[in-house]
Amino acid sequence: QVRLVESGGGLVQTGGSLRLSCEASGRIWSINAMGWYRQAPGKQRELVAMFTGGGTLNYADFVKGRFTISRDNAENTVSLQMNSLKPEDTAVYYCNADIVSGRSIVSRSRADYWGQGTQVTVSS
Repeated sequence: QVRLVESGGGLVQTGGSLRLSCEASGRIWSINAMGWYRQAPGKQRELVAMFTGGGTLNYADFVKGRFTISRDNAENTVSLQMNSLKPEDTAVYYCNADIVSGRSIVSRSRADYWGQGTQVTVSS
């Protein structure tokens, strides 16, 4: 069974920084896309930053120049360095990954996985 576990959320003042990390574990054969979404109260979940399956990197316009996503393929981890945080960045941040997993080559399957979410709160 595949799990995504996030860490690193918390409370920070405006202009501060936080670093989120996500580790995928389980019978993983390959990880295609991997990245971060967020959901603020009363709003829809939205993309923050993502390594796509094609190897490209996508950032939401509202985080360009402030957030940096990085990935360690050997460790099955993805991180999000968040700088110059604003109150509007307050949300639950979710790790997301498109993963091929299974006990053997013949039983592999591909699915989309989500972490449990980590709260980021930016005070004004």
